[in-house]
Amino acid sequence: MAITLTRPAPETVAERAREIHAAWMADPEMPAVLDGCKKYSSDWTDDYGQVLIPEYNVERDAPPLIDDALRVMALKSAVYEMTDGDELAAELSVPVPVDTAVHALCAQFTALSRVQARTGRLFVHSTVREHEAGRAWRLGDYTHQAYRATFGPVDERYWIDEPEAERRRQVLDEKYATIGITERGMASTIDYAVA
Repeated sequence: MAITLTRPAPETVAERAREIHAAWMADPEMPAVLDGCKKYSSDWTDDYGQVLIPEYNVERDAPPLIDDALRVMALKSAVYEMTDGDELAAELSVPVPVDTAVHALCAQFTALSRVQARTGRLFVHSTVREHEAGRAWRLGDYTHQAYRATFGPVDERYWIDEPEAERRRQVLDEKYATIGITERGMASTIDYAVA
């Protein structure tokens, strides 16, 4: 069954997303949250997320990914507000590496809870809805249009179009299978028993 979503025009979302992003960035705790995420990168690696980026290096790539994660969260929050709390409409398609960074940012639950309480701007993200909607990020889609209207062009290093992301995942599938990791990391035949 196809899902039909009603969302405000990307330009309208952009205006509100800029306000939300500015409010979060003005919060005194937000710099520490973002810096902590960028430095605490060993706990948010993903073998089918960030490694889709060519010659990925967490020290170099974590800062722009976390910055994009907060921008995407501002877009989601703007859509959520402008659709009277439609969580499915707010669950925008996001490229895999940026989505992985969104999950890392969301893991800062306690600090983000304080920031949203002080700013009055919710952080909106639902992994359940993300999978329910079944959308993959595509160049030129709604998220791309809203991001560009709000923050300018995307960084193509991180904003990988879904067909290319899938091609890279298939390359990883083959490589990982040689060491016993299959089903996109959901299964393993590795035996860790000590001989």
